[in-house]
Amino acid sequence: MQSKIIEQSLEESRYPKKKSRIANLMKEISKNKHYYVLMAPYLTIFLLFTVIPVIISFGLSFTYFNMLEFPRFIGWSNYTRLFLNDDIFSIALKNTFMFAIITGPISYIACFIFAWIINELSPKIRAFMTVVFYAPSISGNVFFIWLIIFSGDSYGYLNGFLMNLGIILEPIQWLKDEQYILAVVIIVQLWLSLGTGFLAFIAGLQTIDRSLIEAGAIDGIKNRWQELWFITLPSMRPMLMFGAVMQITQSFAVAEISIALAGFPSVNYAAHTVVTHLIDYGTIRFEMGYASAIATVLFTIMVGTNIIVQKLLKKVGA
Repeated sequence: MQSKIIEQSLEESRYPKKKSRIANLMKEISKNKHYYVLMAPYLTIFLLFTVIPVIISFGLSFTYFNMLEFPRFIGWSNYTRLFLNDDIFSIALKNTFMFAIITGPISYIACFIFAWIINELSPKIRAFMTVVFYAPSISGNVFFIWLIIFSGDSYGYLNGFLMNLGIILEPIQWLKDEQYILAVVIIVQLWLSLGTGFLAFIAGLQTIDRSLIEAGAIDGIKNRWQELWFITLPSMRPMLMFGAVMQITQSFAVAEISIALAGFPSVNYAAHTVVTHLIDYGTIRFEMGYASAIATVLFTIMVGTNIIVQKLLKKVGA
């Protein structure tokens, strides 16, 4: 009996932190059990339709699976083919990073600047301007407008405007010439980027405690730029994180715009992205194992980029 007690005490002395952490976790769960009950429906849906599919996709990326036969394990062959033998994927990866590098930061900064300016307006005008800026991201037939603007004949708005000014003598095939396609899609993507992140910034600016601004003025803050850096940005850190996640996801997941404007596939794959490559192999060729490998690579890139951006945002106002 004494030996068991001694062994138990020795074990507790070896792993006190582990047991205390578990005890604290269980105590915290018991204390906030009502919140966990309220979160349960969302967590269940998130688990079923996000976490489990990601895990299944990762497993299928190591198999050959054509939707007709049972998946056959082939190891790293899909990834070897993807990075060493698939030239179109290299083009898609380059285009995707081009989209992310250009549209991600520009749209993120633009969302915050517009939200900051609109927040200074009166409530009625602010509500109207919020709808105006947010409307493009929820418009159903928005691509039809841009197809008219960048039409390749003289009736296209842009071609007609440039020809009237004498800048060009004949129409430019904006959506058929590979040197223009990517730039056109990036422009449209930037126009559509004022979405959920923009609304999050508007909401965050509305919740800033005005007493902090008054206290900052007493402590020596002299202008709006100092107020922005030392009060506004630190107070909005959760919204900044959320906006960053949304903008990164949106910039890496470009596909619908590219297909609607440049076709599928685009000329010489000039507007081909990782997502359109995934659509090609997943919904047209039904090479689900290979498509899962593409999805896994894209998921890894998104997660890695989000981690880096969040670490950078933690330094804001610190």
